[in-house]
Amino acid sequence: MNWKPTFARDADARHALLRRVDDAFAALRRGRLAAVTDGERSILCLAAESVTPETMVDIKRRSSETPMVALTANRAAVLRINPTGADIIRMPVATHFNARLIRSLADPTHDLDNPMRGPFARSWDAVPAAVRAAIKLCKLGQLLPAVVTVPVDMVDSDSIPSVSAEDIEAYDEVAAISLRPVSSARVPLHGAENTRVIAFRPEDGGVEHLAIVIGDPPPDEPVLIRLHSECFTGDLLGSLKCDCGQQLQGAIAAIGAAGSGILLYLAQEGRGIGLINKLRAYHLQDDGFDTVEANERLGFDADERLFLPAAEMLRNLGFDRVRLMTNNPDKVDSLARFGIEVVERVPHEFPSNAHNELYLATKAKRSGHYLSGPGLKARSKS
Repeated sequence: MNWKPTFARDADARHALLRRVDDAFAALRRGRLAAVTDGERSILCLAAESVTPETMVDIKRRSSETPMVALTANRAAVLRINPTGADIIRMPVATHFNARLIRSLADPTHDLDNPMRGPFARSWDAVPAAVRAAIKLCKLGQLLPAVVTVPVDMVDSDSIPSVSAEDIEAYDEVAAISLRPVSSARVPLHGAENTRVIAFRPEDGGVEHLAIVIGDPPPDEPVLIRLHSECFTGDLLGSLKCDCGQQLQGAIAAIGAAGSGILLYLAQEGRGIGLINKLRAYHLQDDGFDTVEANERLGFDADERLFLPAAEMLRNLGFDRVRLMTNNPDKVDSLARFGIEVVERVPHEFPSNAHNELYLATKAKRSGHYLSGPGLKARSKS
């Protein structure tokens, strides 16, 4: 399959798009206003998790219309807000909606301490593209996917960064197709001394991904690879709540023993939700929720990752046929969708411990991973 990008503008246009989106989600991360346009309207938005009494006063004074709190349907379901059939639920900011309540609607880590909120009115109007894009803007900034929005006639572009919904939707693809190698060094590893680490960076200077190239993989043969999403707690601290550290070290050892291969170390902490939100998910897991439930209570999908960056890195390195070390069928499907032929899935499984048994069981039973350890039921390969 020859995958082709949908965004084909020149490098200057790509760079400008990335910069506009970066500026907007950076403003949200600082607790400031950003503007999103969709061709028909402009909205101002604030990240719900960081609103203050002062910023609520500010956003209200800029429009004659009532602000709305927008949440994903996953988060709204947790709050027992009746569904509307849309993936985004919007609620008018009523008189009792102070900043503290809005923050609690976004952040589930204290849900069990505040079980009696609501009932909440919700809007049945169609969700504007700008609002849906504002939710994604929060995700790109690794914030909780919840915003306060209000429509405006004009945007003060001198003080408020503005970006189109179209730019936000294109951001992931544009960042991936603009990845370029910027630095390379020999880094001998335990079990794989002949190793080079190549850093890839998008055109806007954004988040880097790493290619750990072990040995000299023949370019005319399927290369043994592992896609590894970064995990600060597991890879660096040795957390027992997951198997990430084992998977990382095990993959390096296996590729070293095979003679050559590539480990792509992807900046996708917490299945794409970021470190802070992963720690929030851990808090929810301590309250008894499994991995999927925790992510959904936060308002995310079970897995927010995109594997197009991996496909682009492989193409840049000269490979389009791989033997993929994984238990995750979504990785196989994603690489194939982005033009990388997976000629073989190589199992990559490690023993569980008392702290990650539920995590691994959830992977197998709810996410369809091929796992067969104690207490786990392997997914059928039919």
